[in-house]
Amino acid sequence: MSLETSVAGAPIALEGGRKTRKNMTRSRIHIAMLGLLVVFGIIGARLVQLGMVETSLSDEGQARSAITASRPVIYDRNGMEMAMDIRVPSLFAEPRRIIDLDEAVEKLLPELPGVTSAWLREKLDGDEGFVWLKREMTPAAQERIFNLGIPGIDFVTESKRFYPGGNDAAHILGAVNVDNQGIAGIERYLDGEEIRLLQEIGLARDRELQPVYLSIDMRVQHALRAELVDALERYRAIAAAGVIVDVRTGEVIALSSLPDFDPNVPASALEEGRLNRVTAGTFELGSTFKTVTLAGALDSGLVRITDEFDARAGIRFGRFTINDYRGKGRILTLPEVYKYSSNIGTIRIMQAMGKDNYRAFLTRIGFDDALPIELPETKRSTIAETFSEVGAATASFGHGLSVTPLHMASAVAAFVNDGYQVPATMFVRTEDEARQLGRQVISPETSRYVRYLMRLNALEGSGRLMNQIAGGYMVGGKTGTADKVVDGRYDTTKNLNAFASAFPLNNPRYAMVILVDEPKAENEQSGRTAGWNAGAVTGRVVQKIAPMLGIMPEFGDMSDAALVPVELLSAENQADS
Repeated sequence: MSLETSVAGAPIALEGGRKTRKNMTRSRIHIAMLGLLVVFGIIGARLVQLGMVETSLSDEGQARSAITASRPVIYDRNGMEMAMDIRVPSLFAEPRRIIDLDEAVEKLLPELPGVTSAWLREKLDGDEGFVWLKREMTPAAQERIFNLGIPGIDFVTESKRFYPGGNDAAHILGAVNVDNQGIAGIERYLDGEEIRLLQEIGLARDRELQPVYLSIDMRVQHALRAELVDALERYRAIAAAGVIVDVRTGEVIALSSLPDFDPNVPASALEEGRLNRVTAGTFELGSTFKTVTLAGALDSGLVRITDEFDARAGIRFGRFTINDYRGKGRILTLPEVYKYSSNIGTIRIMQAMGKDNYRAFLTRIGFDDALPIELPETKRSTIAETFSEVGAATASFGHGLSVTPLHMASAVAAFVNDGYQVPATMFVRTEDEARQLGRQVISPETSRYVRYLMRLNALEGSGRLMNQIAGGYMVGGKTGTADKVVDGRYDTTKNLNAFASAFPLNNPRYAMVILVDEPKAENEQSGRTAGWNAGAVTGRVVQKIAPMLGIMPEFGDMSDAALVPVELLSAENQADS
């Protein structure tokens, strides 16, 4: 019986074992499912948490809206675009959103040339809400990275400044940095308090920025720069510069200084020699100062246009004697002093005026003042507060004192504009507005004398080559060939040459100053003095730009004859009789 019981009970025991194993399997499946639910629950909660995280709106304290803010379009006086914004994508990361750091680094690294794995890992491995990875990318690169589908990686559309003219107006426009903030030139000025805070305008992204119109004429600007580029090559010079000013309004029509830079590549502005010589460089401008000296002397009433001056021998100061370059060795009339560029005659004229009066005249025409121009890159003149006898003598012909070319251009503009000096500006200005800002620095009568002298020098003096090139446009001016100071002494082998001019002198419209630094003779038949280079450049510039500016050439002697002062005509008639 026990055996039957034992045999009969065997199936019951087997069935109980299967049921136990089945129950254990179900339990394990339930545990596994519960574990998976917990894992997915955690992941889901994390995704919800990340979705609720507020994206940082700043990069190192800078508002995102400020980063993407636009700048106003800059136009020339004729509506030609000089600077504008284009929209470009920039790559950023939110490290706290990165789920798989290794995956993100591995996928991004091939798309970021020049970036190391260590640098990228350091950027992404943190809890920041915003870090830049790459500024100003191409749309193609943006699409490739976007398609990688990496959480925590995104793009912001920024404004990148673009300058269609490249180098043409480099020193005028300046440049902006990677955050679209002005760092030089008009771009920097626009960010200052002088106009308005760009943040107020730029941050309101639904508001349209007001365009900015400069006084520059890009046609003239291009022509001026092209001739300066030619001068560097033609005369093997180390630098050149030029500025053209409207004598009635003070508007700067063109300004160029070489070597220059490409504002689309701001770093190029840091290369050696990229100085704006027109406003931020001061120079001894040599005999161009004789125009200043004679204008002051004639306006003082102590010197007359009919006076004569003894230039037969040099003037001695202690152990130094000042002579003329190719002097005539005779008594000279005042116009002859100017035409022959006599240092001796100019000193005699200054002495007749008085050294203190001469120094006061330099102050009156604004040589002591900082330039009122809107460009941040400016420099004050270097002029002694008081003149000694020898200091006044050398200053009368442009040695021992330094001014910017724009200072000289502004003075020449006043000398030919009936004596009315208007502050220079880079912005469009009407003649009525200019009159309210201007001031009388010499009399209209003195202005007529200066116009005659400048034209005389073009016809018979050192400006003859210039006049030959720019025939018909009634240009007049004065050359200046100044020895450069090297190691504290004047080096006669290195010159800074200048030509200060105005045209057309029968109805003055524009004043211009051209510089050529350390020029060489163009050929065996030419020389190194200013008439051969700075003067010739002036002639070529006028020949190109006068038609653009609506100035018609005049041929014949009538306009020139009309410039001769009545006093000189009377003196000639008396001599003939």
